[in-house]
Amino acid sequence: MKRLIHLIIVLSGTIVTAQEKKDTVATKKINEIVLKKNKFQRKNDRFIYDVGASPAAKGTTVFSLLKETPLISSMDDKTLRIAGKSNAVIYINGKKNQMDADALAAFLKSMPSESIQKIEIITMPGSEFQVESSDGVINIILKKITENGLNGSLRMSNNQGYYNNPGMGFSINYRKNNLGINSSFNSSENTKRQYYILENGSNIASNRSEGTVSIPNKDYGGYLNIDYALNDKSSIALSYNNWYNKNFTSVTNLFNTVNVLNDTVWKTSYNRSINHENAQSYNNSVNLNYELKTDSIDSKLNLNAAYLNFRKKQNGLNTTSASDSNGNMGEDISQIIQETPQIINSFSVTVDYYKKFKNDFTLSFGGNYSYTKTDNDTETSLYQLATGVAVRNPNHFFYLENIYGGYLTVEKKVNDKISAKAGIRYELTQNKGNSYNAQDDNLKNLTRNYHNILPYLNLNYSINKDHNLSYSFSGRMKRPSFWEVNPVRTYLTETNYVQNNPFMKASAVYSQELNYMFKNSYFFIVGHKYYKDVILQIPLQGIIESNGSHVNVLRYIRTNFGNRQEFNFTIGFQKSFFKQYWNTNVSIGLQHNINDGSIDTDPLTGEKFPAYINSRKSNGITISTNNNIRLDQAKTWFASINYWYVGNYQIELGQLRPLGSLEIGLKKIWNDWTFAATVYDVLNTNRVIINDPQQNGNYNYINIYNYPRQLNISISYNFGNKKIEKIRDFNNASDEIKNRTK
Repeated sequence: MKRLIHLIIVLSGTIVTAQEKKDTVATKKINEIVLKKNKFQRKNDRFIYDVGASPAAKGTTVFSLLKETPLISSMDDKTLRIAGKSNAVIYINGKKNQMDADALAAFLKSMPSESIQKIEIITMPGSEFQVESSDGVINIILKKITENGLNGSLRMSNNQGYYNNPGMGFSINYRKNNLGINSSFNSSENTKRQYYILENGSNIASNRSEGTVSIPNKDYGGYLNIDYALNDKSSIALSYNNWYNKNFTSVTNLFNTVNVLNDTVWKTSYNRSINHENAQSYNNSVNLNYELKTDSIDSKLNLNAAYLNFRKKQNGLNTTSASDSNGNMGEDISQIIQETPQIINSFSVTVDYYKKFKNDFTLSFGGNYSYTKTDNDTETSLYQLATGVAVRNPNHFFYLENIYGGYLTVEKKVNDKISAKAGIRYELTQNKGNSYNAQDDNLKNLTRNYHNILPYLNLNYSINKDHNLSYSFSGRMKRPSFWEVNPVRTYLTETNYVQNNPFMKASAVYSQELNYMFKNSYFFIVGHKYYKDVILQIPLQGIIESNGSHVNVLRYIRTNFGNRQEFNFTIGFQKSFFKQYWNTNVSIGLQHNINDGSIDTDPLTGEKFPAYINSRKSNGITISTNNNIRLDQAKTWFASINYWYVGNYQIELGQLRPLGSLEIGLKKIWNDWTFAATVYDVLNTNRVIINDPQQNGNYNYINIYNYPRQLNISISYNFGNKKIEKIRDFNNASDEIKNRTK
């Protein structure tokens, strides 16, 4: 059920920020030439933000700095998004360093912002990047190493919402000649409280569920990177990452009202469903990296080999009891007992070679291979306590996946005004699934092989120093996550559940984007995306016969659901007032969606339902503003006022009503200490409400309140030699696989 919650609160809105600050002008003139340094500029296929020229880079964390970077935003203080993109993939020094959302947020929030030289925002990644769907890339460039020594940071935080959630983390960096070691550890508690109102039905039957959800989470994780320079041209590195999540005694308590039309008389009954769930997951990965520089102009060979082990243990007990109209419980009616563990083992290798030529021409090519085995030994047992009838559904499902990939990219700077980059990527995917003890023969010996040719093109034209125009086109694919293909159901109530689908295929995404930049400050962005066989979670509902009466059943089914188009229009700017005491950015985005999907059959059981159709066209607007106010001349006191708004918006589950959030913060910098306090959702307006009436009379209504008004207090301390950093960061060959375990 937690995955359903995450899915319906992920919005497709576009948040764009743009930055306007005056160029830093060198005070020295040489032969009538004034030297300038731009803080934000467009270069080839990416935007570049020079952090060293920004006052926001002092006394904060990398995560906070990224939120203030043009084109990047965060709506939940946990995940980062690039304008018009479904996700932001984090790279460091050109190497992917992707963890799950919790681990990545903790890592970025424990990393001091002073370590960053610049940030690159790649809205349309080239063929050399292993990203999926319409993901963009944030590449963090660290400052160069200057001295041997040790430094690090400590951070403690406390978040007070419905529950109190403390957290802590520390990181250290060490360098001694050719040896570099960096390590980090983070722990946090994140107990969530939610209030649900769910309604669905037709003209002859309906259900209403209302109640609370409490989800306690405890997270512990860290990493260790050891990097050794063998000589001036070659380096070897070993990386180990670990993350552990414990979620015990999660409770969902829903009061259900069931209405059924018998002939001409409506009959109403009541029951209460209480679900207790325990879960814990382990994510361990190790990566070996070798890098060889092949010439003096930075051509290089990069090799990676990685192993990933993911284990999850999960069990739940769902008990439905008779109830009166006031919610008072009576006798137990039924129970659902579920065991849904998952084990993933993956081995991956990548090879990349970048060849640079002296005439501003770059050739890069490489390949990747991954083998992944998923073991899902699940069991669901349904007990009708009144009759003593028990139905046991064991399901031992193995899923094997082999991915072969290769790419070729060429990049040429024609002159000072024109540059171009083109590439092509080929991927072959081979899938095999087998459910050894399933009653359905269709779940045995599943085989699906498919290949994709994915093109890429970028053209950049610097008209003059004040005007820049660029165009990009990219083809990508989106594979289903491993948990989505495991053919099990996760029950909210006996007639309302989430159902996975092993028959899903990868979807293709074709994107194009036109960017215009004026004076390295003002933006106008136009984008178009076409999704083929888009992977969605669709509410499929209908009436079934049960014990001589009609019952309305709602299944949230993962499936390929037709095609979709998205048009994005965004304008944004940032300005500084009163000698940079007040920095503000404002962005306005408009998105037009064209949906074309229909489904009337359960892909697992073959049961027919009234068709669920989404052929609607819709428009959505987003507004975002971030304000940073310096309160003193010494630059030690800062205030922040941030606000975002999303208007009526059509998503796959229906029409999303407007929502927004106001955030107010205060920060104090004292030597190496930073004290910060932030209040989230001051106006209490961040509530997810989705309404989906169908033409056939079916309807589905979702109302979720996440208690988002919260106070967060943090204290951080930076120690040691401030002039050192890690020797280098490197990508992990299993990062793409790790991303799909979420």
